[in-house]
Amino acid sequence: MSEHSDSLNLIDIQERWNKAWEESKIYESKPDNRPSYTVVIPPPNVTGVLHMGHSLNNTIQDILIRTARMTGYNACWVPGTDHASIATEAKVVAMLKEQGIDKKSLSREEFLKHAWEWKEKYGGIILTQLKELGCSIDWSRVNFTMDEHYYQSVIKVFVDLHNKGLIYRGFRMINWDCVAKTALSDEEVIFKEARSKLYYINYQIKDSADVITIATTRPETILADTAICVNPNDDRFKHLVGQKAIVPICHREIPIIADEYVDIEFGTGALKVTPAHDKNDFMLGEKHNLEMIDMLNEDGTLNEKAGIFVGEDRMKARKLMAKKLEEDGYLAKVEELNNKVGHSERTDAVVEPRISRQWFCNMKSLAKPALEAVVNKEINIIPENQINTYKYWMENIHEWCISRQLWWGQRIPAYYAPDGTVAVAENKEKALEILKEQTQNLSLKIDEITQDEDVLDTWFSSWLWPIAVFDGIRNPNNPDINYYYPTKTLVTGHEIIFFWVARMIMAGYEYLGEKPFTTVYFNGIVRDKQGRKMSKSLGNSPDLLELIKKFGADGVRFGVLISSPAGNDLLFDEKQCEQGRNFSNKLWNANKLIQLWIENHNESLTDVDFEDIHLWFEGKLNIACLEVEKSVKEFRLSDALREVYLLAWDGFCSWYLELLKPAEGQKLSKQGIIRVQQNLSKVLQLLHPFMPYITEELWNRNGNQGFIATSNMPKYKADFQVQPYGDIITDVISKVRNLRAELGGGSVEFNVIISSANADEFMKWESQLKKLAKINEVKFYDKLVTYQNPRTLTYQNHTFIIEVLGGVDVDEQIKVIQKEIDYLDGFMASVEKKLNNQKFVENAKPDIIEKERKKLADALSKKEALIQNLESLKQ
Repeated sequence: MSEHSDSLNLIDIQERWNKAWEESKIYESKPDNRPSYTVVIPPPNVTGVLHMGHSLNNTIQDILIRTARMTGYNACWVPGTDHASIATEAKVVAMLKEQGIDKKSLSREEFLKHAWEWKEKYGGIILTQLKELGCSIDWSRVNFTMDEHYYQSVIKVFVDLHNKGLIYRGFRMINWDCVAKTALSDEEVIFKEARSKLYYINYQIKDSADVITIATTRPETILADTAICVNPNDDRFKHLVGQKAIVPICHREIPIIADEYVDIEFGTGALKVTPAHDKNDFMLGEKHNLEMIDMLNEDGTLNEKAGIFVGEDRMKARKLMAKKLEEDGYLAKVEELNNKVGHSERTDAVVEPRISRQWFCNMKSLAKPALEAVVNKEINIIPENQINTYKYWMENIHEWCISRQLWWGQRIPAYYAPDGTVAVAENKEKALEILKEQTQNLSLKIDEITQDEDVLDTWFSSWLWPIAVFDGIRNPNNPDINYYYPTKTLVTGHEIIFFWVARMIMAGYEYLGEKPFTTVYFNGIVRDKQGRKMSKSLGNSPDLLELIKKFGADGVRFGVLISSPAGNDLLFDEKQCEQGRNFSNKLWNANKLIQLWIENHNESLTDVDFEDIHLWFEGKLNIACLEVEKSVKEFRLSDALREVYLLAWDGFCSWYLELLKPAEGQKLSKQGIIRVQQNLSKVLQLLHPFMPYITEELWNRNGNQGFIATSNMPKYKADFQVQPYGDIITDVISKVRNLRAELGGGSVEFNVIISSANADEFMKWESQLKKLAKINEVKFYDKLVTYQNPRTLTYQNHTFIIEVLGGVDVDEQIKVIQKEIDYLDGFMASVEKKLNNQKFVENAKPDIIEKERKKLADALSKKEALIQNLESLKQ
């Protein structure tokens, strides 16, 4: 037993066990003869700090890992962080700005030096915080996506896919982040509802008094218009096709063209074509060989090609342009409009379509085996409703824009000769040899070639995560990759099902010919009590570390999990963390009671009299072992925790210990106390994956050797003989207690009459029934007894009759009960009125209606019990 204070100090317990676990290295894993159970952590951004979503995600992973470790697996949980190109570069740029340094004044090497210094100072914060949450991670295996081995793996994959013709360079209309000044993939664009304005603008027809009206939400882009397009079947505009229109403000002549792409019914039926600033217009521009005018700088300001408002930000230019159009008589009208606007997933900047030369990856051939793996259930997705989302992404996959205009990240391994010839190679030396052959310039020197300035999309490194953390790209036959891959379970959020999950599956089949994991479990979103997603902007996201200080890590883990239905969002309430802390306190006090029994036991006593009590609880414990194992396998972790919670709080603390508690002046036997300790140890083992600190502390205080974290989880025994009478006795005790409270309290006296063919079995519980229910006398009959008493409890072939002896103010109790019945009548009438309201039933959500029906049923049940008590009092 640990020699520490008898008062519960959760922070002290956490610090001591974190140190003990780390020093003992019990979470470090090396290949051996056991089956492996591997989990790779979804690498948090190196810029990140722990928040409520992390607490749920990592608690789930820890439960799976700890359970696997305690059930015979070689459990390996691999940690790490993602370099997060856009977010980290933004952080470093901001830091430099505070120091009076402009990124533009630095060379690439100088900037990267600052970036690495920032990473070393701040990059490990979130991993350190995971220790505070009690995560049983193998800290010897920490990976970072910019580590040398990982960096080389990413470059190797790029070169391989390029050589296979899947990676190529070309001009495309891409998504541009004007804040980060980089390209984005389609998946990095988040569409948000916005309140916008729709501007109707008149374009003059050349040599005519006629006008053609277009509608746009981006009036500033008319400065880059190169055509107006109408549908050739639209009778309103057929006569205009082939003529010229005059662009307002800049007065440039543009052709009026025809294309069936234009929807006759949409808008005005006429479309302004701005090929350099709209994806659909870009396709029209290529098809009709239109001029492409790029009027924006990389930071979203207007350049010289705009001809007006040069240097102004695009958003300000929009307002200025609208005002100018109105002043010059081109603005026909303005309408309010609700639409969806694309924002950068990283910086939240409004995304700008832009023509740019970028590197792309063709995904269609990579997607095929990854799609089949999920459809054929080779990889299980939980909950299954996410499978359709996965299928949609994979069946409609586009090429992936993988280049980013940043300095922080894996630099694209493309090298250029002075004449522009490009070679893709793993290093500059290999590139030089390729370029010499391609250019037939054998005198070409290494300092004459230059490397591509761009870096790769962060997801291009993280899609290799389950492989690269075991160095399986560079060395696909090393012992680690052969032992730990494929991993078992991936726990992540559904919002990155394509960003990361699908791409990892693609990479797994492409490079190892095998799935990267067996199961993907998508955890829900942590929301506040109002159902809102937690965010800093709403101010509804509590500080996780402050919660840990207040309630303990076990309390927080309990709080986020107890109300987390499998795969669904959870409504978080601090009261749940408080419930978890109270649970720790309940277990602590239970253990203190047992230790007191140990100090005062009777060495000469045997424990035969309590055999049925032990067997009753051990039967409940046995069933809990089965239910918990089943729930964890089915990812119903909230159900598993609730099962252990009820076993520990109600079964062990509230009943088992109370049933065993010796009367004043008596002592328990050493044999019986040892059995209680053994049963407590098994309860702690079941609870350990959920609440590691309090269970490790009490395991050691309870006389066990070693760590509970590496002990063997108790198993269900199918042949265990259940003691059936304990549940009946505890239910009778509860009902007697409730009845005493209803009838006025402690002065009320009772007898209990038991009629059963197994009366002798119930005699073994007589002292417990008398003690805990405060019964005067228990009478036993081995056959059915006819007894006129409304307080008759029937359990299959056993009858218990509660006999009220005295101590009841009958008249006062009749008044109290009648008042309660009257209240329930009024309450039920109001609920029935609501349920009989057709409008309410038609408009209310099904779960609301069900709640109302349950209220009615509960009230009716309570009323029936009160009527029974009333009749008894009137006799």
